[in-house]
Amino acid sequence: MTPDQIAAAAGALLQAEATRTQIGLISLAYPDITLDEAYAIQSAQMAQKLAQGRQIIGWKIGLTSKAMQDALGIDTPDSGVLYDDMLFHSGDTVPQGRFIQPRIEAEIAFVLREPLSGEVTRDQVLAATESVLPALEILDTRILRADPATGQPRRIFDTVSDNAANAGIVLGAARHAPGAHDLRWTGAIVKRNGEVVATGLGAAVLDDPVTGLVWLARRMGQYGQRIEPGQVVLSGSFIGPVECPPGTDIDADFGDFGRVRIHFA
Repeated sequence: MTPDQIAAAAGALLQAEATRTQIGLISLAYPDITLDEAYAIQSAQMAQKLAQGRQIIGWKIGLTSKAMQDALGIDTPDSGVLYDDMLFHSGDTVPQGRFIQPRIEAEIAFVLREPLSGEVTRDQVLAATESVLPALEILDTRILRADPATGQPRRIFDTVSDNAANAGIVLGAARHAPGAHDLRWTGAIVKRNGEVVATGLGAAVLDDPVTGLVWLARRMGQYGQRIEPGQVVLSGSFIGPVECPPGTDIDADFGDFGRVRIHFA
């Protein structure tokens, strides 16, 4: 893709977000798109958002489960940016019309006290972590999930271009030292409107949620970025996406790790 094409794709995605109107698959418009170009589209949006006054509060890791990677025909996670206007807290209400087709996923969030970038080890990630906490990610897509004419689903290039389908983050109130829980065995029972719709354990995330941060630090190092102190990292979902049409109540019970609730008006 040329620089003009990357800028045009970024502009179309920002417009889609502003108008709550989905656009067609970028992977169809640019069949030869590479993963580097998809991240360039994501970065071009980042530059515009920062220029408009947004602040980066962290990062998300996606496509961490083997099932999701197989579905997209890939063998790597992806990542996106968390901005200050995406932040919700447990018990908040998401205003009606805020998102296009919101879904949620249950995750373990990490709050960093030291920067991370490049080749790091699991022990270095834990040493750089201030706390871990229960969280939900709100997913949304500014790109159609599938092309209506051909039925082609989104590909990894579409997802990465679209900020890894991220739209919001809901943080629980509980905070834990990074070594206080075995995160592989930390999980949640997720209810939608009082009915259990998903359960899962942290081990579904690359066998260990910490592994996601090892991957993210390496990926960011390749692009000249780093995770900064105070930033939040969503380590990846251990459940499948849960649809959240208007009127949805979500209650994610992480046991002694905490609880996260969110309502969609």
